[in-house]
Amino acid sequence: MEMVVAAAAAALEVEEKRLEDELSYPIVLSDRIRKAVSEAVLFKAECTEVGKQVDRLSTMLRSAVRTATISAAQIYDRPLHRISVDVTRNLNRALTLVNKCRRRSFFHRVVNIVGAADFRKIFSLLDASIGDMRWLLSILDGDDDGGGKGGCGPVLSLPPIASNDPILSWVWSFIATVQMGQLSDRIEAANELAALAQDNDRNKKMIVEEGGIPPLLKLLKEGSSSDAQIAAASALYYLSNDEDRVRRIVGYVGVPLIVQVLTDSPMRVQINVANLIARMAEYDVAKEEFARENVIGPLVSLLSFETFDDEFDHKRVNSQSCTQSFHSIVQINKEKEKKEWRDYPIGSNKHRLSSSYSSFSSEGGSSRGGGHTRKERENESPEVKTELKISCAKALWMLAKDSISNSRRITETKGLLCLAKLIEKEKGELQKNCLMAIMEITSAAESNPDLRRSAFKTNSPPAKAVVEQLLRVIKESSDPTLQTAAVKSIGSLSRTFPAKETRVICPLVDQLNNKDPEVATEAAIALGKFASSENFLCHEHSKAIIEFNGVLPLLRFLRVSERAQVHGLTLLCYLAINGSDNEALEQARVLTALEGVDRAVFAQQPERRELIAKAIYHLRTPLGSLA
Repeated sequence: MEMVVAAAAAALEVEEKRLEDELSYPIVLSDRIRKAVSEAVLFKAECTEVGKQVDRLSTMLRSAVRTATISAAQIYDRPLHRISVDVTRNLNRALTLVNKCRRRSFFHRVVNIVGAADFRKIFSLLDASIGDMRWLLSILDGDDDGGGKGGCGPVLSLPPIASNDPILSWVWSFIATVQMGQLSDRIEAANELAALAQDNDRNKKMIVEEGGIPPLLKLLKEGSSSDAQIAAASALYYLSNDEDRVRRIVGYVGVPLIVQVLTDSPMRVQINVANLIARMAEYDVAKEEFARENVIGPLVSLLSFETFDDEFDHKRVNSQSCTQSFHSIVQINKEKEKKEWRDYPIGSNKHRLSSSYSSFSSEGGSSRGGGHTRKERENESPEVKTELKISCAKALWMLAKDSISNSRRITETKGLLCLAKLIEKEKGELQKNCLMAIMEITSAAESNPDLRRSAFKTNSPPAKAVVEQLLRVIKESSDPTLQTAAVKSIGSLSRTFPAKETRVICPLVDQLNNKDPEVATEAAIALGKFASSENFLCHEHSKAIIEFNGVLPLLRFLRVSERAQVHGLTLLCYLAINGSDNEALEQARVLTALEGVDRAVFAQQPERRELIAKAIYHLRTPLGSLA
């Protein structure tokens, strides 16, 4: 620890020295110009005017040095570096011009011709540098002389250096205020940065390149004001739509900070932080980092808040009638899961994960001297609670997407049970986000046998609850998006269902007649996973599909879009191969349909052409001959 502190102190000393050196060189140039002006012979009046401008610049530079030396740790130095380079270049030009006017031989006077136009150009350059330094001092000192808002707020005047790009001066001013201003001004500046970032990607890139991420993370961390944290989280959210910018946030150690704020903050702040997590988790670099910081525990904790309370009351009234219901799953496992919730097997930082569960009753006391009680949380409006759950469900969705490890972590908490319950009782965006999270988890389970066996065992209460809700959505929902997600999820779990579990087949077959072509096609894809030769029970499942009248709808698939045709034909071939002795196939004239398929459609898919040929062979060959 002492070594870390020493290293930080050394780095700060180097930074102070660098700033001081960078500003001291133009001061040295100012002294040289003053001496050259005193020795000038030609254009003496013009040289004297140059000296006056340089004196003003020198005074401003010395003031900037004092400010940089006193508050180097807090100072926002990006505009200081840019302006000091420009001032140094202009002073060098002034020194070169004034030197040409000093006592020299006649030959040098003839060769080094100086004109009034040269002085007019130098006057203009020095005036621009004076304007830049005046603006810079207003930023550093919080004293707006140029039409800004005064105090320590953002300075909205335009320095000459940014005349071709006004946004640059605003970005500098807002970042400086977020880093060095008073709290109210920092909130305003963070909101302005969020507005600029929301406009276009060029502004986002500029904010990041000009060092806007560290001050925003610092404002998010401090926690002295919910409005400040919300403003910082919003600005970071709008910046996080690009992998490189997300990598920058991760590089500034932003992920542990964000997870801690999610655990410790009031609900209004948690909503914005969860949205930020969802946005960043779209990129692998952040997804992996969030996984290392065990963000899933706090997210599930927040999503579970008040979710199961109704079930406890229901149990007290009539526990016997609940024995076979979904509610009983929650009740039976409550005490067990309450213990398991404190013992996450998903990372090293178990203490913080278990403490996140206690956020039901106390929220983040360390930064607020006592935290937020459960009563305070319960007193939040239903709209705020729902919005928080929407955000947390979206974050879990994005974290689980294309991630087996994160999907496993969710199943190792009570995440599956919570998602299933919310799908049952909620509507709208919350239901959708929970369903999409389930879809990603089941997709991961499809590709990972270990996850599939551990999380979706036949007798697992969370797995049963999930399947019940997926089937209910498929049967009852009129939203194609929800139906598609539910159908995909059931298809991903096709290898977990025993042969007798035909109740999952019938709803999928019914969706083959869905008016929405996307839902119907996804149903064919899902049923294809049941009937595929890769499924150990493909023969039993194929017979069930045929018995539930799945053949005729598939024949209609051959006359619609190419995607529907491909997947419908694939399933039809599986049924022909696995149930070629079934009379329903003969009555539907499946053989004729397969023989009439345009093989050119599958010119680039030899495996499908082989599948069609195999299906035709099975339909033409009597069952006894095959035996």
